[in-house]
Amino acid sequence: MTLKQIYSWLGIIVAVVVLGLFVATSWYTVDESEQAVLITFGEAEDGTTEPGLHFKLPWPIQTVETLSKETFSLNFGYDPEKEEQANIVRMITGDENILQADLVVQWKIIDPSKYLFNSDNPQQVLYNATSASLRSIIGSSTIDEALTDGKAEIENEVLDLLVSLMEDYEVGIAIQDVKLQEVDLPNEEVRQAFMKVTDARETMNTKKNEADKYRNEIYEEALGEKDAIISRAEGDKIERIETARGNVAGFNALYDAYQDSPEITRQRLVLETLDEVLPDANIYIMNDEGNTIKYLPLGQNGTTSMIPPVTNSAEEDENTSKEGEAETNDREQ
Repeated sequence: MTLKQIYSWLGIIVAVVVLGLFVATSWYTVDESEQAVLITFGEAEDGTTEPGLHFKLPWPIQTVETLSKETFSLNFGYDPEKEEQANIVRMITGDENILQADLVVQWKIIDPSKYLFNSDNPQQVLYNATSASLRSIIGSSTIDEALTDGKAEIENEVLDLLVSLMEDYEVGIAIQDVKLQEVDLPNEEVRQAFMKVTDARETMNTKKNEADKYRNEIYEEALGEKDAIISRAEGDKIERIETARGNVAGFNALYDAYQDSPEITRQRLVLETLDEVLPDANIYIMNDEGNTIKYLPLGQNGTTSMIPPVTNSAEEDENTSKEGEAETNDREQ
């Protein structure tokens, strides 16, 4: 073969290779479970390619990067494939206790161009953000919250913080969910010590509740006694006010009677006072002449005894009897 023929065959071969590359790299397919980004001279175009058959400029002008749409899982603190590393992640709680926490993060790629070009290792960025979020939330929580009924709240706070961090990092990753797998104390010795502290705390709470119950009982009794005393005092006040009003009314009536009959009222007051001061005494009222007269009802034991006047004259007896009746009438008035 001549040199000219050799060059001709080489040209044909090069043309066939170039044509083959053109044909082979000018089309691509995207599956339903995939998303593709078209790269022109190393720069990613906006958006993603829909599933199906697509054409592009041949390599090296344009290339295609295909990524999965599925949801991935990141195991933080525990990896089923590396069980020997299950207890290596430990953190300090807000009340200065140590515990270990295992977390699973569900994530997916939502922006392939950012995922490919904004970070050399987006998954490592996600891992570091997960570690920072979990340690931050655990560090602001108490050990009781982390071990008991505070797990759901911790999960929500970790999710919110992790979503915020990944949005700031702009690596094309969206967080779907986070789940705490296990939150536990680091070893058996610490567990035993923690159980003792927990039992002591429960005993303290029980005693405190009993003391509060006793205090409430005493307090309620004191309130009841206070109300009873106030009620009695109010009753006494009303009684004294009514008594005073009655005394005022009686005094006014006595004053009116005194204005009408001063002498009779004065004698009646003297006799009533003697009756009150000397309720069991026999009272004898003597007239000016030294004779004893009868006065009702001042006899012994509520009876009236007849005491004859010391005189020999019938006229004096009659006068004395009339004077006694007059005194009786005055008292009844």
